[in-house]
Amino acid sequence: MPFSKKLLWGGLGWVMGGPIGAILGYAFASMGENQSAQWTGAARTGDAYTQTKSADFIISILVLFAKVMKADGQLLKSELDYIKKFLLQQFGAQQTNKFMVLFKDILKQEYPLKDVCRQIQRSMDHPSRLELIHVLFGLSAADGHVHPDEVRVIQTISNYLNINLRDYESIKAMFAKDESANYKILELSKSASNQEVKKGYRKMANKYHPDKVAHLGVELQNLAEDKFKAVNDAYHQIKKDRGMS
Repeated sequence: MPFSKKLLWGGLGWVMGGPIGAILGYAFASMGENQSAQWTGAARTGDAYTQTKSADFIISILVLFAKVMKADGQLLKSELDYIKKFLLQQFGAQQTNKFMVLFKDILKQEYPLKDVCRQIQRSMDHPSRLELIHVLFGLSAADGHVHPDEVRVIQTISNYLNINLRDYESIKAMFAKDESANYKILELSKSASNQEVKKGYRKMANKYHPDKVAHLGVELQNLAEDKFKAVNDAYHQIKKDRGMS
C-alpha cells in the first residue's frame, strides 16, 4: 500500500488492525487511488477524537451489515436503502456515497465472523455494542419482516460481542413483537409486580440513555434515542394495561 494511502487511513483508529483491517485493506486496494483518497477524506472531518470513534463504529457496522444481509441468501433493495438512509443521517450525501462504495466491496468478501466480533468486543464499550445490535435489527426489519436466518446471525454476533441474553432479548423485542414484547424490553417477566415494573423501567432507562453513547458523536447519540423511546413506550403500555398510576 503506498505511503499516501497509509497516511490517509491513519485517522480511523482501531479498525485498521486485526481482521477488520484486513477486510478494509482488501476493499481499499480494489479502489483507484483517487477513489480511495476521497473516501478516506470523508472519515477525517470534524473533531478528531469523536470522529475517529464514530468512523470506527460505522466501519464495524458496515462489516456486520454485510453478514446480516447475506444471512437469508438475498440482498434486498430495502436493506440497501436502510443502510444508505442510516449513513445519510450520520454523514450527508457526499460521504454516504463513498461509504456505499466501500460497503459494496465488503459485501463481496467472506470473513471470520467470530474474529471480527472479538476485535469489536475488545475495542468497543458495552453501550456501543448494544447500539450495534439495535442497528442490526433495524436492518433486518427494513423489509417489514425480521427473517429467522438474520435473527440467528444477529444472536451469534451478540454472543461473540459478549452481550448477555437478557440484553439481546430486550433489543430483539423492539423489532420482533409478541404478546410479551413490552416485558422483554424491560427485561421482566409478565408475572413481575408493579414495583418490579417500575424498578425495571428505571434500570433500562438508565442503560439505554443516549448519553451512554455520547462519545460516538451527536448523530449516533440521536439514533440511540430510538432504544430509549422503546423503553418508555413499553413502560407506559404496561402501566396502561395494568391500570398503574
